[in-house]
Amino acid sequence: MRCDELIEKLEQLAPPGCACDWDNVGLLAGRSDKEVKKVFIALDATDEVVENAVRWGADLLITHHPLIFKSLKKINDKDFISRRIIKLIRHDISCYAMHTNFDAAPGCMADAAAERLGLTNINVLEKEGVMRGEGLEETIYGIGKTGYLKEEMTVREIAAFVKERFCLPFVTVYGESAPGKAVRFVGISPGSGGSLMKPALDAGVKVFITGDIGHHIGIDAAANQMAVIDAGHYGLEYLFLDFIEEYLKREAGETIEICKAEIEFPETFI
Repeated sequence: MRCDELIEKLEQLAPPGCACDWDNVGLLAGRSDKEVKKVFIALDATDEVVENAVRWGADLLITHHPLIFKSLKKINDKDFISRRIIKLIRHDISCYAMHTNFDAAPGCMADAAAERLGLTNINVLEKEGVMRGEGLEETIYGIGKTGYLKEEMTVREIAAFVKERFCLPFVTVYGESAPGKAVRFVGISPGSGGSLMKPALDAGVKVFITGDIGHHIGIDAAANQMAVIDAGHYGLEYLFLDFIEEYLKREAGETIEICKAEIEFPETFI
């Protein structure tokens, strides 16, 4: 299957138009007309991932986070991002990123995370737009989800549940006593959710599950009677690996081989 044919299937899943304006998604390096037989899937195009993709003989590297995010004025061996690009191109490996389009598209990252927690009555947390299908039906897409747990839980119980369901080494909790009682209605936004505090509060969320929460955001949320469970940026997003693997197996069948980066949390809890 040609690279552009495979990309068309990926963009049916997560259209580039669903991405945030500031993002950089799509084919970031390599040839669109390349014949793809081997696909390597990773969350980030780290040095180790690029090296493993080269060693395995990949034709296409699919990542969640873009290899090229900020503008590059030079491509040379003096910059670590440039070195990765040079290595990929030298070994004829195309690189494709599906970032906030995968976060926001219906049925993708946020829905998968909400479903892993068994949430019901799932709705978009921060609406980004409306998609229209072939039958002209409208589907709201956006960042994050709200929904109901199967039963009321305390914040500590929800934190333990998140840790268990996502197989996490640890989570960080801000405002454990902030809601004041056990709750069912929660919000979840894989990745970095600091900018979603107001939408979560406006939606009536009492426990918000996300990543990359710092001290000030955490205590401010608690002051507004909302607890925050920081499950890590990687911790809620590594489900991308299995999700894309399963999707490609359905859409491309036996025409391609798939290899995934090993699950390896970037943080160490000491």
